[in-house]
Amino acid sequence: MLTRFAPAPTGYLHLGHVVNALHVWGAARARDGQVILRIEDHDRQRSRLEYETAIIEDLAWLGFTHDGEVIRQRDRQHLYHEAMQRLIDRELVYGCTCTRADIQGSGIEDQGSGETRYLNTCRDKGIPLGDGVGWRVIMTPGIERFFDEILGPQEQDPSEQCGDLLVRDRMGNWTYQYAVTVDDHVQRITDVIRGQDLLSSTGRQIRLAKLLGRQEMPRFRHHALVMKSPAQKLSKSDHDTGVRDLRAAGWTAEKVLEKAATLMG
Repeated sequence: MLTRFAPAPTGYLHLGHVVNALHVWGAARARDGQVILRIEDHDRQRSRLEYETAIIEDLAWLGFTHDGEVIRQRDRQHLYHEAMQRLIDRELVYGCTCTRADIQGSGIEDQGSGETRYLNTCRDKGIPLGDGVGWRVIMTPGIERFFDEILGPQEQDPSEQCGDLLVRDRMGNWTYQYAVTVDDHVQRITDVIRGQDLLSSTGRQIRLAKLLGRQEMPRFRHHALVMKSPAQKLSKSDHDTGVRDLRAAGWTAEKVLEKAATLMG
């Protein structure tokens, strides 16, 4: 078993992250597995070195020990380009000039996930791939089925949920959906353990992994989120649940872990 803890360095750790870490390391211990620490800094505009440093320090303070060196997505650009070239060679990628406002204004809301489906507006326009345009991978109709170890059998049709998948934005950033799929494939991750807010991403990541040549998919486990209110999950701006703020208030690592354990779904 090989799993990963994969925070984005766009803010400090909070109790929601600690809950996820308890799930990840708990599953690894139960299956005599290993945990990779992967810093998902694919968003170059929002990622900060100070957050990355704090995340690594706070994890160590809490006693979460990862296996091997810290992996950073900024060091893996060649892998993303190589994988993308394989899709380009198969004519599965096209340029897109649609903005988020364009998509919100013309798209259709998926009843399952609540997200707005892109209507593949630019698929046949012949827009060259390059800087200043989004890059999308064609999602043909079809159901992706998987078993979630908490939620049971699932099925999703990426073409109905999101339409053709954005894999590189207009700023030249690889998207979360693309970078995480390539990383999980290349690193041979066997178990993906994350919050239920990412459940709707699973079908499209499976589809993309298949297009990239992955034969055996990982096991999936989507746990309940820690909520600030019935309709709002914790965020990195919630200082009363931030690990840094709790430490400054005199909390011990044991107290933080105990609090997170009571919040586990």
